Amino acid sequence: MNGLLLALMAQQGGDAGGGMVSTVVMFALIIFIFYFMIIRPQSKRQKERQKMLEAMKKGDKIVTSGGLHGKIIGMEDKTVLVEIADNVKVKVEKSAVSAVVPE
Repeated sequence: MNGLLLALMAQQGGDAGGGMVSTVVMFALIIFIFYFMIIRPQSKRQKERQKMLEAMKKGDKIVTSGGLHGKIIGMEDKTVLVEIADNVKVKVEKSAVSAVVPE
């Protein structure tokens, strides 16, 4: 009985070496695909968004993530003062700005 177990373990051990290489190759392939399909495009979008937030200035028309449309009338370090109607001003976080509307 012990001889049979040793023979089976020896056969599995021999296959495990080839299986190990294919497993490592598949794992590397998955990481490669994950990087180019998810991580790289996300970091590119994040850089573009950061450029947009840094380029905002007074007078720009914006849309917030909540859907408010308005015009920037004042800026601070982390907040923006937005006029959404005549004499109606709202202070929002810069991170809440989703788009700068082209004129």
